[in-house]
Amino acid sequence: MLELDLVLFQALNADAATLPAVVTVARWVSQQLPTAMGGLLLGSLVLGNAEQRRSLALALASMALAWIGVQLLRLAFPMPRPAQLGLGIQWIEHAARAGFPSMHVAGAAALAASLLLRPITGLTWLTWLAAVVTAAMLWSRVCLGVHFPSDVLAGLLTGGLAAAAIHALAARAPRLQALLHKSPQGNAH
Repeated sequence: MLELDLVLFQALNADAATLPAVVTVARWVSQQLPTAMGGLLLGSLVLGNAEQRRSLALALASMALAWIGVQLLRLAFPMPRPAQLGLGIQWIEHAARAGFPSMHVAGAAALAASLLLRPITGLTWLTWLAAVVTAAMLWSRVCLGVHFPSDVLAGLLTGGLAAAAIHALAARAPRLQALLHKSPQGNAH
């Protein structure tokens, strides 16, 4: 473990002197915010126009690839979480499984990166919200003691690379390209 990783973890992990409101906010960010964002994405997918739905489909595909990437990385590098090493305080219950990279951060980063790569007309606020959620998730996972800073940074990279890969694939696959550039009336633009 890098010394810097440990120093940053100790600085960001909530302890007995941390205000209870800070821990409450961190818990909400880690536990309820992903569900709220999922509902917002689902609503946008259902209520959005064709172009918005295509962009959101790419974002969801990016998140799915990030999930696969995290699973593969955890198999290849089964690194323990802080509590498994007796470090810091863990403020939420969590299974004793590999923590590198952070799944929560990878999913949030994949969403934010995908929306940055293909901004949604009429929903630019969603791109900004996804970026803020990603930053909040980075902080909360370390604050709550379930990840090291290197875990969340690896999640950020995994999510960003997953989005880049999905967008590159969509740009190169002729059938996907045709779907992405098809207008609602069925004409290419």
